Amino acid sequence: MTPEPAFLLHKRPYRETSALVELLTLHHGRVRAVAQGVQRPGSRSRGRLQPFAPLHLTWVGEGELKRLRLMESRGAAALLAGEGLLCGLYANELLTRALPVELPVAEVFAFYAALLEALPRPDARAGALRRLEFALLEALDAAPRFVEAGGGELDPQARYVFDVDSRAFRHGQPGLDGRTLRLLAGGDWEAPGLAGPAKAVARAALAPLLGTHPLRSRELMRQLAERRRAGSD
Repeated sequence: MTPEPAFLLHKRPYRETSALVELLTLHHGRVRAVAQGVQRPGSRSRGRLQPFAPLHLTWVGEGELKRLRLMESRGAAALLAGEGLLCGLYANELLTRALPVELPVAEVFAFYAALLEALPRPDARAGALRRLEFALLEALDAAPRFVEAGGGELDPQARYVFDVDSRAFRHGQPGLDGRTLRLLAGGDWEAPGLAGPAKAVARAALAPLLGTHPLRSRELMRQLAERRRAGSD
């Protein structure tokens, strides 16, 4: 096969010297594979197969679990720390949990690559994360529909909550006002005052895809926020 652009989402030890890896690839979506010998001391592939580093990969195998063959670096890993690192871990955990195996998601791949470029910049993180989340929802046919649950237009003066079954919005409290939801429908989530509502809508739409088991990265983010609040007191 032609070497495939890819990013590592997750890696865990497998047997003595190998690893089980979850990958996001350009043309094949999420791929699960065995990286043989990558845990061996002195392995050249060990330093390449790292999170947030652009890769070129090939693999073999007809089943769900592939075997990696070629592993080449195609650039330096994004240098992330603190909140930027936790946002990157969240993106990796989100894609690992929500994406079916081998569903082509080229747009998700593009927004993930753009996210890694944005994460070192605090002012760019939220918008890049929302674009990735909504691209994922679109790819899975789970994106919110910015209409009332019955199909009517949103009333700018009314309050709404997300309805999982219809993927639209029904009247409810405390909810979001219809004017804000109409603005979100335009995709400009970085406009003043929309960052919080965009995050709330994305989280509500993603919840059915993630199940009841909490994301570890969200817990780490919560702990970081608590430490920052304690330090400012």
